[in-house]
Amino acid sequence: MPKILVIDDEKHIRLMYSVELMESGYDVITADGGYKLLKTIEEKKPDVVILDIKMVNYNGLDILQDIRNHFYDLPVILSTAYDSFKKDMKSIAADFYVVKSLDLTELKKKIAIVLEASVSA
Repeated sequence: MPKILVIDDEKHIRLMYSVELMESGYDVITADGGYKLLKTIEEKKPDVVILDIKMVNYNGLDILQDIRNHFYDLPVILSTAYDSFKKDMKSIAADFYVVKSLDLTELKKKIAIVLEASVSA
């Protein structure tokens, strides 16, 4: 069962993503920010990371850089309420960029794509 790490500072988003992704057959782990995140990734070994950009105490783009520096091949999907970050040069390090929605269809498609790519790699 593929393991997904959801990083978002909003509890209701983490809960919504967890419930819906678990119903889709994924094992889901959540974190509310960047504190000890690299250790969490090392211990839990997720197959995909879903990362919010604008968090109260953390900048998701900085966290993305840390992930790339330590876990280069780990797929990361940026999930944010703002599409303006697409133009930020740091965001190109992510595998995909998805604007948050109550409908997780787009996010699930991107998860399937990165999982398929990692299986065939």
